[in-house]
Amino acid sequence: MAENKKQVSWGGRFSDKPDDLMQVFGESISFDSRLAPYDLQGSLGHAAMLAKVGLLDDKEFKEISEGIEELAEEVQSEDFPWKLELEDVHMNLEQALRSKTEAADKLHAGRSRNDQVATDMRLFLKDACGQLRTGLEGAMSSALELAQRYATVAIPGYTHLQRAQPVTVGHHILAHLEALGRDHERFSTVADHANVCPLGSGAIAGSTLPLDREYAAKALGFVDAEGNARLTANGMDAVADRDVFVEFATACATCAIHLSRLAEDFILWNSTEFGFVDLPDSFTTGSSLMPQKKNPDCFELVRGKTGRMVGNLQTLLVTIKGLPLTYNRDLQEDKPPVFDSLDQLSLCLAVVTGVLRKCTFDEEACRCAASDPLLLATDLADYLVERGVAFRKAHHVVGELVGLAESKQCVLPDLSDEQAQAICEQIGSDWRDVFDLARAFGKREKAGMPGPKQIADRIKYWQSLLG
Repeated sequence: MAENKKQVSWGGRFSDKPDDLMQVFGESISFDSRLAPYDLQGSLGHAAMLAKVGLLDDKEFKEISEGIEELAEEVQSEDFPWKLELEDVHMNLEQALRSKTEAADKLHAGRSRNDQVATDMRLFLKDACGQLRTGLEGAMSSALELAQRYATVAIPGYTHLQRAQPVTVGHHILAHLEALGRDHERFSTVADHANVCPLGSGAIAGSTLPLDREYAAKALGFVDAEGNARLTANGMDAVADRDVFVEFATACATCAIHLSRLAEDFILWNSTEFGFVDLPDSFTTGSSLMPQKKNPDCFELVRGKTGRMVGNLQTLLVTIKGLPLTYNRDLQEDKPPVFDSLDQLSLCLAVVTGVLRKCTFDEEACRCAASDPLLLATDLADYLVERGVAFRKAHHVVGELVGLAESKQCVLPDLSDEQAQAICEQIGSDWRDVFDLARAFGKREKAGMPGPKQIADRIKYWQSLLG
């Protein structure tokens, strides 16, 4: 029985030690060891609070603080001997601290692993959101540089993967930048939601000890803009709540989807059929059989990893959906999908940053594709509207003109005035002016449109934010 008590903190009630298979099945140290810095941070804040309320004396607090500092160095240097039989990061660090000072036996007063892990994960999530915001800023800066470099290069815009209307490379890249900007805001929101301290909730109902939750929250940085402590309001909710995990996984999946859509654009543009963009050799690969190939693996992997992050969100939702309050061991499975989403999204953002910084557009190929007169068919309808034709009729007229040009195997502007006016008498002799790209972009100088001034203003806006 003595051996069992050394191995598990809860062994007092049990006569047999855990089966070896159960130890392997139940351990979480293989993945939650990465919480060590946050667990030590939480323990230091809890110890400071215990000292403040008189449950630790100065000597004990000093020994615990020094022991935690030593453990932090050991963990950082990867010298720490993680033990499977101690189940998780909390018990491993507690036993290691116990080997440095007997005062460690007092550290768990007023605390459960339930509120301990909830605190650790909130500290982790605040940090993770900061890391991803930094990664996003890198990707956004690369996208902004690319948009600025090719701000006015005309390119077809697509709907249904069919040529629709002319835009510019700058306008198209800025569209992706807007989405990434929303992701940045989303991670700020998740970090704010994580910034609430559950420590002091205990297992579910707190403690009869004279804990000072506000002091602990402030010590750990769970404060609002004015420095006031932010505390969970219900102990049961505090240890059962995984909303912020879901929000984080949702933000990761949403950001990954945005990156996947960007990746798909570049994969298409990089194809021989489009030929708009050239990806850097350093982010592409060749074929083991076909020596001519240059494959866009960088973006294909971004696209592929998106499914993994969407799956992580699904894993969390299914894990949580049927659980009664409060803590259930199922929740041990809440951390791997969160950790994986952080790791995979961080990689994707770094890759996108590198690729966008080095890729180049073939300006001539873009202009050639954008010179298709059919891209300005809607502009011709607008021209008719300005001459008093109802839009629905104008739409029908232009459709007839397109059909006529196809039947005569010519491009739309090559129709004669007589042919065009036979379909619509409101067509003037200046109708071909519509097919000038400079005119088309010049008439699109309202908010959200691809006019040169609009693009320049939006580039300045993002420069002011991203520096």
